[in-house]
Amino acid sequence: MKLWLTAQEIADLQLDGLPSSRYGIQKLAEREAWVESDLARKREGREGGGGLEFHIDLLPLPQRLQYAGTFVRVEREDYRTETSNELSRRECSVRDARLIVLKVAERFRKTNSMGAKASDYLFAQLFDDGKVPLPEWVLEQIKTVSMRTLARWRKDMKQDINRLAYDPSKSRKGTGVLDQAEGGRVRSYCLAVYASNQFLSTKHIRNTALAEFGHTITIGDRQVPMPPLRTFQNALKGWKAEYRNELLKITDPDAYKSKVRMVATGATRADRFNELWQIDASPSDVMTTEGRRNLYMLTEIYSRSVLLLFTKTPRSEAVAMMIRKGILTWGVPELIKTDNGSDFKSRATIRLLDALGIEQEFSAAYSPEQKGSVERVIGTFQRDCAATLPGFVGHSVTDRKKIEARKAFSARLGTDDAVLFQVDLTPQDLQEEADRWANEQYAHTPHESLKRKTPFDVMNAWAGDVRAISDPASLDVLLAPVAGKDGLRKVTKQGVKVDGEYYVAFGVMPDTQVFCRQDPQDLGRLWLFEPDGETYLGEALCPDLAGLDPAETIAKARAMQKALEEERFADVKREKKKITPRTVMEAQRAAYQHNADIVSFPKQQREHETSKTLAASEVRKRRAPRDLNEREAEIMAGLKGSQSSPAPKSAATVHQLSGLETPEARFNRAQQFEQRLADGTSLSDDDAIWLANYKSGPEYRAHKMVWEDRQQRSNSVKPAS
Repeated sequence: MKLWLTAQEIADLQLDGLPSSRYGIQKLAEREAWVESDLARKREGREGGGGLEFHIDLLPLPQRLQYAGTFVRVEREDYRTETSNELSRRECSVRDARLIVLKVAERFRKTNSMGAKASDYLFAQLFDDGKVPLPEWVLEQIKTVSMRTLARWRKDMKQDINRLAYDPSKSRKGTGVLDQAEGGRVRSYCLAVYASNQFLSTKHIRNTALAEFGHTITIGDRQVPMPPLRTFQNALKGWKAEYRNELLKITDPDAYKSKVRMVATGATRADRFNELWQIDASPSDVMTTEGRRNLYMLTEIYSRSVLLLFTKTPRSEAVAMMIRKGILTWGVPELIKTDNGSDFKSRATIRLLDALGIEQEFSAAYSPEQKGSVERVIGTFQRDCAATLPGFVGHSVTDRKKIEARKAFSARLGTDDAVLFQVDLTPQDLQEEADRWANEQYAHTPHESLKRKTPFDVMNAWAGDVRAISDPASLDVLLAPVAGKDGLRKVTKQGVKVDGEYYVAFGVMPDTQVFCRQDPQDLGRLWLFEPDGETYLGEALCPDLAGLDPAETIAKARAMQKALEEERFADVKREKKKITPRTVMEAQRAAYQHNADIVSFPKQQREHETSKTLAASEVRKRRAPRDLNEREAEIMAGLKGSQSSPAPKSAATVHQLSGLETPEARFNRAQQFEQRLADGTSLSDDDAIWLANYKSGPEYRAHKMVWEDRQQRSNSVKPAS
């Protein structure tokens, strides 16, 4: 922009209110004494003179602004701003508006060859006069500028661009009566009342505050009346906006979790194909001719490929069929992640995954975000495919009401749902449409998590190994339903009992615990395994369900049982022939022979007497001698025959001493009797019988061994003669 202009150049500008000819400008300059001003100078660069040049400041303000405004330009680059999570929406708007004004002012300064202050002064005049072509939202945020304002903004921008932000409401934040009342307790109490019941009106909240704090409240050192209802309404409106997230967390935790709580986008990843699958179930939004179906969705995380399966109810059998479909399509996964539904935690599902060597991981309860990939795909199918199919009933109760409202109440009253929602698809048709959508539409749609690649391209680009099951029939065996709750049964002589029917077992002995699977193609056949399900034992047939002759079936089972028993017991029978009736007896005698020579030491005894035992002893002493029985007579004859003396001496009667007789005394007594017999002295009948009985007991043998041992030791220490 030129600052010095000739009369002709000024006339050529055609400024409003100024002459449009050079002569007219010259006459204006003479009338206004421009020639005598310091802002007029001789024109340079022309020999012999050439007239005068005038500074634009000599022009009246409106014309000067009109001329300068032609050099103000706003370009697209000026609208490029930055985002910030630290600023509110109002602060961001003010910051961006000030930043745009600074960019335009800086470009104007570079084009007018003026100093910074002069340029800012002129630009401020242009802005206030509306000569700067800025958008309406910028002019709403910035009403006026000055030279000092532009200088201050420029200084703030050099330090931190966010210092240009400004929110007038924040300067007044927390200064209201209810904010400061009772040290902030009034505000906290009112918010607590609202959080406890968000359906309360402001009048209810104010009345509750009056009951709690009274009709006067304390602000600092002064007492003021409780504010009116209008003040409460304005304050509560501001508090709801300020504490929106906190109130939402209390009043609607699910909405807070869905809309506010931080999430990690793209956190679920896999480094290889079939490393991780996610499975989830949801009611379908499409009604079929047989009612609404349950949707199972399977997602392969590495390629984001999907498979769908519709079932009548959510059961473990449906989970097994979904896994079978995935294995036959993609191969065997390493890990499958599910929620805590009963169909995913059932014994059948856990047993199937364990048999296939697939690890299962459960997400935390009430945490669908932990398997967000499959959750989002279900939503995509419901919105993208289900909404286009006949029989669509809506994604929610609100959507269902909107669909029902397409017909008048009188027209839909008593109308069947199949007619109201235009149900036309069978369950098979719904499955075909879902498979078509997954294979032809979703698989070829670019995915953001795949960096705009399609699931089909990512899956085909995988060059690593894929675990696969080559024999689908073996997979069908693992998917076969089990008998009862856990599949465990015990084989009896009648067979295996399942649902009130007996299945005759072939090759499995009675009293054997087995794990049973039902042949899905033949209800009369069971497959029998070890209880852990890893070893196949044989099969069992139910003649009634299999259409077989019961007598013939039992005959075959008995023949197989006999052959199996003979094979297993052949070695036992051969060894049995070697065992005689005396084998075990002799083995027992040999096993305990070493105990025969072991004699226990005599125990110290103490005589036990009562008045009755003493009376009984007295009777025994006074009773008449009794006749000897046959055995006692033989013993006496033997004792008498052993006497060597031809002339026996008269027998001496030994009377038992009264009082306690110890084992040593009894042994000494027996030695005395033996010595008498050795000397040829006869014993009385009682003494002879006592001696014979005593010598046959263990007490005599024990004392005899001790006495002989002492005799040997005493003889070994005597000096030689």
